[in-house]
Amino acid sequence: MNRDATDYLKRILTSRVYDVVDETPLDPAPVLSQRLGNHVLLKREDLQPVFSFKIRGAYNKMANLTAEQLERGVIAASAGNHAQGVALAAQRLGCTAVIVMPTTTPELKVDAVRASGAEVVLSGESYSDSYAAALELMRARGLTFVHPFDDPDVIAGQGTIAMEILRHHTGPLHAVFVAIGGGGLVSGIATYVKALRPDIRVIGVQTDDSDAMARSIEAGERIELDNVGLFADGTAVRLVGEETFRLVQQYVDEIIRVDTDAVCAAIKDVFTDTRAILEPSGALAIAGAKAYVERTGVRDETLVAVACGANMNFDRLRFVSERAEIGERREAVFAVTIPEERGSFRRFIDLIGGARSITEFNYRIGDSSAAHVFVGVQVADRAEADALVANFRGAGLETLDLSDDELAKLHLRHLVGGHSPLAHDERLYRFEFPERPGALSRFLTSMSPDWNISLFHYRNHGSDVGRVLVGMQVPDDDQAAFATFLADLGYRHWDETDHPAYRLFLA
Repeated sequence: MNRDATDYLKRILTSRVYDVVDETPLDPAPVLSQRLGNHVLLKREDLQPVFSFKIRGAYNKMANLTAEQLERGVIAASAGNHAQGVALAAQRLGCTAVIVMPTTTPELKVDAVRASGAEVVLSGESYSDSYAAALELMRARGLTFVHPFDDPDVIAGQGTIAMEILRHHTGPLHAVFVAIGGGGLVSGIATYVKALRPDIRVIGVQTDDSDAMARSIEAGERIELDNVGLFADGTAVRLVGEETFRLVQQYVDEIIRVDTDAVCAAIKDVFTDTRAILEPSGALAIAGAKAYVERTGVRDETLVAVACGANMNFDRLRFVSERAEIGERREAVFAVTIPEERGSFRRFIDLIGGARSITEFNYRIGDSSAAHVFVGVQVADRAEADALVANFRGAGLETLDLSDDELAKLHLRHLVGGHSPLAHDERLYRFEFPERPGALSRFLTSMSPDWNISLFHYRNHGSDVGRVLVGMQVPDDDQAAFATFLADLGYRHWDETDHPAYRLFLA
């Protein structure tokens, strides 16, 4: 049956979630607010006992089961956060739980579920695969299924977040931004908000490679995706729920799509303001709020973004850090062709400008007349990147802007190199120097013009020390002069010419 807003309002108001959770704060994000020109508030669901909002819906559903159902045990399919919610709820209610999780689930989430006493079954590569396997186990073992999103009690449990938002912020509120996977969270929030404050916009946010709800709304029917992106694994759902689709159609104002880089930038934004590290799905709402402000130009309004999860695999932070600057459009990436001659590096650096920080510089000699350089530069915005392109081309340098090129950002930046027949008499050295704006320019200025640079790699990792790998072509009869040059240079350095990996891949 189609439940109306009154039914959901009653379910939300009588939800059992506060048996296991406390209300989470609505924290200001001052740095992000200043940058966006709006008052941004973060609903901190990452502070829940399982570091995600999912405990609300899972517990509310299970608290409404009969004693006989609880005695038989429950089963759930989840990419991780719902799994932890069901496992904790089962522990509190004294029943057994089986959780079917995709094989792609971060180990952090799998370990957390097992630590709560639940049985974990890994099956399939997405939620939809795990869901099918869970239904088979449910029938075989006679368990009760706890759906992660397409269930009225689960939706109502998530809706308590909206109840807290409106209670904590009673003044004008322009919009609430909510991540969408299967749609349970946004359905609960939108239903409650529209019942009490229909003037507030409820905006869903999805990644552009896991946008089943957005496509379904556009088509007017549920659309199942063939594949989903797995970076934001918590919202990697191929087919949304029947009930959640109906509620989103009725109560959600719009759905915004964002890409991976935008999510990485949002993770960094939240860290800057709170020192908390959200998982990709947990930062979706923040990325959506930023995209909305950029598109609409809205100013001086109050915006709430639900920070819905913080179950981040530590190893994934390397990727997030790499892509956050590009996602914020604070790093531009170029391929520039410069003359293969002594002093050309220094002239190229002068074109970039000493006040700008170079974030990456990759080069390997490969042509006797032209040098192809892969360079990353810190910029204030997209307009500054365009100005740099014009500057390079104005100096007669062929330039490709690769800032939005996925192949370049993921792979090519790490593959600039290889064997070169032109790299004769090459000496390979590692250097360290104090890292600060303009440091790379000063390093290049200090390099003697007497020897050609045949290889160069530098990447700014935000540390106090800049690290550079340099290949220089030094004939045997110049070794004494080269040793004097190194001593006068004054930077820490290591001779890597005999390193076996260099000999194998680059020499």
